Amino acid sequence: MKKTYKIDVDCANCANKMEEAACRTPGVKSATVNFMTLKMNVEFEEGQDYKAVMQDVRRNCKKVEDDCEIFL
Repeated sequence: MKKTYKIDVDCANCANKMEEAACRTPGVKSATVNFMTLKMNVEFEEGQDYKAVMQDVRRNCKKVEDDCEIFL
């Protein structure tokens, strides 16, 4: 399953950190962050509860960039 989320982030470097943190989250097959459009595309692994996984993604992104936001 693929989902797109609106994000709020200050710079391209911060967006890159968010992308790396999202990709390392268990249950995420792949993730891309586009700083220009302020969107995050996430593909979830088969059988995962995407809502629970996105809570983990949000938590992991906050660890690397505390002023970022993902609108679920």
